[in-house]
Amino acid sequence: MALLNLKNCDLLLTFVAVGIFLAVVIIPKQVIGQCNCDPGLCCSQYGYCGEGNDFCGDGCQSGPCYANTNDVVVADIVTPEFFDGIKNQAAASSDCPGKSFYTRDAFLNALSSYPRFGRVGSVDDSKREIAAFFAHVTHETGKEDRRDNNYCDTSKQQYPCTPGKFYYGRGPLQLTGNQNYAEAGKALQFEGLNSPELVAQDPVLSFKTALWFWMTNVHSVLSQGFGATIQKINGDLECNNKEPKKVQSRIGFYTNYCQKFGVDPGQNLSC
Repeated sequence: MALLNLKNCDLLLTFVAVGIFLAVVIIPKQVIGQCNCDPGLCCSQYGYCGEGNDFCGDGCQSGPCYANTNDVVVADIVTPEFFDGIKNQAAASSDCPGKSFYTRDAFLNALSSYPRFGRVGSVDDSKREIAAFFAHVTHETGKEDRRDNNYCDTSKQQYPCTPGKFYYGRGPLQLTGNQNYAEAGKALQFEGLNSPELVAQDPVLSFKTALWFWMTNVHSVLSQGFGATIQKINGDLECNNKEPKKVQSRIGFYTNYCQKFGVDPGQNLSC
């Protein structure tokens, strides 16, 4: 068999180089690492926005996903009794405004924008996701707002803070920081930087911000155990034995809700 001559080798290498170059420069439509997609675009499992099976198929986090979902009806699991049971854990006093602000109807209304929440994998997987979400919601809504801090990270120059606005924790998962407000605002079509207070005024929007954060940052690590969800939500402040009581609080809510749903909580509960 004749050996390939040097000229042919050079030509082959040129084609390979061109192919690599094209693979690098041809990137998905509207690449955004954390997925704050425009309406009509899907957020892929890798955190990019676009259309087609690579984005809207298996692993799609939000948007018009058409990947397989199971037949779970989230409303059948998050019953009025379950939801009211969470609210009744709060003190019956005026210092807990969330008790009247958050409603099951608002949650179900917000849920329509995230059809994959609680509907991926087995029925037990769905129950664990719902239990995990509400475990964090129960813990987070019990925290106090820090109105003495505007939570403006000036190093995030692409998310300029509006003078006089505060980006402290609001909503069921305590949306915090100018970057989160900006990105949630883009995804949900509200003025996150100019009007962050809307999250505390509109209960449906409030739940949408929580579901946005969950599907964008947390949903992808569910298979790693509840501890991975703690890491995603507040790992820098609580994990690695920094705030063990808070970690145990989250775990306690989660295991309790799993028990109510009749599902094993799984492994790796702590972070």
